[in-house]
Amino acid sequence: ITNAAQRAAKVPLMISLDGEWGLSMRLSNTTRFPRNMMLGAIQNDSLLYYYGLEVARQCKLMGIHVNFAPVLDVNSNPDNPVIGNRSFGENPDRVARLGIMYSKGLEAGGVMAVAKHFPGHGDTSTDSHKTLPTVNHDRNRLDNFELYPFKKYIEAGLSGMMVGHLYVPVLDEKKQPSSLSSLIATNLLKNELGFSGLVFTDGLQMKGVSDEENYCVRALLAGNDILLGPISVVKEYNSVKKAGDDGLLSK
Repeated sequence: ITNAAQRAAKVPLMISLDGEWGLSMRLSNTTRFPRNMMLGAIQNDSLLYYYGLEVARQCKLMGIHVNFAPVLDVNSNPDNPVIGNRSFGENPDRVARLGIMYSKGLEAGGVMAVAKHFPGHGDTSTDSHKTLPTVNHDRNRLDNFELYPFKKYIEAGLSGMMVGHLYVPVLDEKKQPSSLSSLIATNLLKNELGFSGLVFTDGLQMKGVSDEENYCVRALLAGNDILLGPISVVKEYNSVKKAGDDGLLSK
């Protein structure tokens, strides 16, 4: 399929995979690696680098350029219905270390790493696939806990970042997903933390964002570069094109 799509495309396509634990997260009959919580028990960090290198090798065989991994959410809430064993653990420093080693392996193998879910989905008791979760911490706690692995990832010079659909009142009082907030996707991520790579939204068909008005244009205005999986591609394409024609977005 990837080969056929590339042959048909006038502009080379960028193929991405939501493959936190490799191809088997999305494709049957492929190597099944352990989830991050299991990998978090490994004492030798360098194994995570070689793991990333192997996942990248398999991605390249499939014609995949971008992997939406690693999860850098800290597993601090046992009631979290969506992160849990997708996290490397409950220690921010360890999550950062292992996530960075995996990312460096991926990128050394020629596949772009995308850290998620900025600014941190670990301490929620609801699932952003179904609703808009709230993260009610003060800024000091966010800096030392939720944001810590993302800061370290940025300092390590890695390439991609995914902004989650989270309501974080201390970062933006307006009740809207962080993916649509310029205070979070531009002011915090780019200006304050210095991230200069590619910014992806989390999936736009998720209930945490899909009921919002004009969400693709708002996601671009907020500072995202790539809009992931909107429900109605043609409708959203037209709304973005119109925003360009109207001068709301720069062409």
